Amino acid sequence: MPATMRIVFLGDIVGAPGRQGVVSAIAKIREDHSPDFVIANAENIRSGSGITEELYRQLRDATIDGVTLGDHALRDRRAIPLVERKGEPILIPCNLPRRAPGKRFFKLEYRRDSGSTIPVYVITVLGRVFMNGPSDEPFGAIDRMIDELPVGDRIIIIEAHMEATSEKIALGHYLDGRVAAVIGSHTHVPTADARVLGQGTAFITDVGMCGPYDSVIGRLKEAVVSHMSTSLPSQFDVAEKDVRICGCVVEIDPASGKAVSIERIEYLHPSR
Repeated sequence: MPATMRIVFLGDIVGAPGRQGVVSAIAKIREDHSPDFVIANAENIRSGSGITEELYRQLRDATIDGVTLGDHALRDRRAIPLVERKGEPILIPCNLPRRAPGKRFFKLEYRRDSGSTIPVYVITVLGRVFMNGPSDEPFGAIDRMIDELPVGDRIIIIEAHMEATSEKIALGHYLDGRVAAVIGSHTHVPTADARVLGQGTAFITDVGMCGPYDSVIGRLKEAVVSHMSTSLPSQFDVAEKDVRICGCVVEIDPASGKAVSIERIEYLHPSR
């Protein structure tokens, strides 16, 4: 049977608890699933919003192969030289304004048993339903990105960083058969609908977050509940308890560039 490629995609890493959890779990994840690549969204790694080069390096040193960012991609301006640097596997969403600094995709190289390689392109796109910000219409933006990629053998992974479940599901069906996977993120809540669509694209509405689940999507529950029940302002600090590492494993046929399977994964941080 021809070899398949396996990619682990980890959901939004939230603050120090999420970062520490990913670093502690990565060896076990690699042991359990033997992925060729591990990719993680790290737009919330800096105290819950943004990223710095130091934090990015911690992930890369922990053997994360590529880092995606979402609507908080440029929240910390110290990240601008990093996201612009050629050769670094880190991106900003492809439908941010054209003048926004940063790369719209990154490329990894999968080496087959024969020794030849296949490019693996990773792209993130922002939603527009229930989301603020100057992003372009995501469906057309993805079309343009795919058209700009070199033709030939290739594997394309799309991260749908969107609020509305309907928008993510619609994007999955829109791209079915054209990309290997459409992986939902942003809402920090894992969904139970991982599946391969009819034309061979792996899909999940949301892989969940890597962070504290005794919280309100990663923030101290007391502060969020207080704000929502009184309308008084509160500081939404990152929570610390019940840290879980959530993501998915996608198995892909390199010959067709389509998915064979997708499975949601979840690990507990042993020290939390």
